[in-house]
Amino acid sequence: MNNSYPLKIQSIAHLFDVLPENERLIVDILRQIIHETLPNNCKEKIAFNVPYYYGKKGICIVWPARIPRGGIKEGVLLGFWYGNKLADTDNYLTHGTNKQIFYKIYKSPEEIDQEAIVKLLNEAIQLDNRWGIRKSGSK
Repeated sequence: MNNSYPLKIQSIAHLFDVLPENERLIVDILRQIIHETLPNNCKEKIAFNVPYYYGKKGICIVWPARIPRGGIKEGVLLGFWYGNKLADTDNYLTHGTNKQIFYKIYKSPEEIDQEAIVKLLNEAIQLDNRWGIRKSGSK
């Protein structure tokens, strides 16, 4: 890829065209898990040049190292947009320098733990479903 011009990914197909094989495979597996888990009211779009998933608000993002500004040098990052609000009882996610987005980086497809991801996605979906609902007496 020529780094002398800003990258503007237009579609998933375009993203796959610019990714090395290992990142493409990891992204494909993560997308499949996400699509199988998220309800129909949640959508995928390209944002920040990567797959971004949202319902009422952001749920998660899949950021390959090949795409600039992701903050990783190798692999694919699965970030939970409101990871700071998830219980993550298995301590699966990394709490990096970002106060809100917690993440896991995969350097090979074998590292992907579908059960752990589905558990976190289900928790994130429950959180997303609560956005905009105020409990009586809450501030």
